[in-house]
Amino acid sequence: MHLRENRTQLREEWARRVTEDQLLTAMTKEEIFAEATTVYDNYVAVLETGSVEALQAYARDLSERIIPRGVEANEVVGIVLLLRDVLGRSLLKKYQSDLVLLNRVMDAYEPASNRIANTVAVSFVQERERIIRQQQEAIRELSTPVLQVRERLLILPIIGVIDSQRARQVTEQLLRGIRANRAKVVVIDITGVPTVDSTVANHLVQTVDASRLMGATVIVTGLSSEIAQTLVTIGVDLTKMKTVGDLQGGIEEAERLLGYKVILEESAKESETP
Repeated sequence: MHLRENRTQLREEWARRVTEDQLLTAMTKEEIFAEATTVYDNYVAVLETGSVEALQAYARDLSERIIPRGVEANEVVGIVLLLRDVLGRSLLKKYQSDLVLLNRVMDAYEPASNRIANTVAVSFVQERERIIRQQQEAIRELSTPVLQVRERLLILPIIGVIDSQRARQVTEQLLRGIRANRAKVVVIDITGVPTVDSTVANHLVQTVDASRLMGATVIVTGLSSEIAQTLVTIGVDLTKMKTVGDLQGGIEEAERLLGYKVILEESAKESETP
């Protein structure tokens, strides 16, 4: 096939145009050339086979490789369109003396190359969205850590705005933590939460209920006066929630429930004095 026979020349021409058009700026010239080899071979293989599965696999592979390098959507579309142009011009030059054959070649090439460009663009966007979702999930998990401070005691400090999605995630993480650590008492501290709406408040009550079903008592600490008023106004059943003013008080109450006895150092020394 003409495009394979002239692979080296066409690949170099394409890589040169990518650099001239200032695409893939996050990559070095060496990286661009190495990537050009893989992309070129996959592109031509799809042209030869016309396989939809191969095309989709090629697009996913390309997206997975270049997204971590900081490549933007306009760049990946741009390099594919440049390759389409370089190969199209080469075919035009090759078969220009035979118009019938040229038309037949281009009639096959243009729809296939357009389909490749479209598939690559869609795949890139989908892969980018998948990565963003993963990053958001990781950030949420980091923002709501379930911490074991001692045997059977967990602390869940929540900071920032809580929406319905995050509220569900908090519940899921907490229940997993209760099960994994066989926790009996959980302290949920919401000192860093500015506001709570009715949906989140009800979800918090559901979290307390679900934890109770798993054998754990929940103590909520850090309720601001604004949040307390909101809970009363929206009619949340506060009898289902055990609340303590601050985190320190919540931990002390949790230790009391677990049977721990806190002895101040001065009191301990006095008891040791004959």
